Amino acid sequence: MASMDLASQYEQQYRWRSWQQAYGPLPSLAGTRVLDLGCAIGEQSRDLAARGAQVVGIDGNEELLARARSRGVPGATFTRGDIRDPQVQAPFDGIWASFVAAYFPDLPAVLSKWRELLRPGGWIALTEVSGMFDHQPLSSGACDFLKKYAHDSRQAGRYDFDMGGKLADHLVTCGFQVRKVDILPDRELSFSGPADPDVLVAWEARLDRMRLMRERALDAGLQIKAELLDCLSARGHTTECRVHFCLARRE
Repeated sequence: MASMDLASQYEQQYRWRSWQQAYGPLPSLAGTRVLDLGCAIGEQSRDLAARGAQVVGIDGNEELLARARSRGVPGATFTRGDIRDPQVQAPFDGIWASFVAAYFPDLPAVLSKWRELLRPGGWIALTEVSGMFDHQPLSSGACDFLKKYAHDSRQAGRYDFDMGGKLADHLVTCGFQVRKVDILPDRELSFSGPADPDVLVAWEARLDRMRLMRERALDAGLQIKAELLDCLSARGHTTECRVHFCLARRE
């Protein structure tokens, strides 16, 4: 997995998500404009365009955007930009943002900006994880460390590993009417029993990207990467991690 670039990792992960279940509640997309925030390699932009939308994908990673553009998706364009405050031509009929919200622990402030990009009655669909590290069996030391790390990350404004469960409340706070809340099956993030070999390799790559977490674990005398991988590969593995989907409408 060390030789697989980030775009290829995203491509692999797409197959483990339940996107068709998330697309089902969306209104008809024929003839609409949809903004895909954090579009990455453009696979969901492609799916939305195939349902009839004209899609504008925004991402800050040029490597991922290059893969998205290489697909030549009819009805989709891909632009580098700041998804916190996208500089795009509004209004849009819908906003799609998957695994983006957790990067903004101050999500209501960001949602307020996104709301202004929607026409009245427009929709927003958010997908995000909660309980990213809520896996067992782990030692009490590892559990305490991961809980503290998640708290510190949220407080520092880096990432909220429990954002998924907060989506509906944040949407209501920002003037949206929640129309659908769902839990999506996920082969990589929310599963019981031992991880499939390819999923375990993907987790190792994810943990390798979490340099700060590994450094803090070593300072605490923990081999957190090894313990998490052993947990995920255990026959008795269980998890409280969930992938949340929320569809809401701008009132």
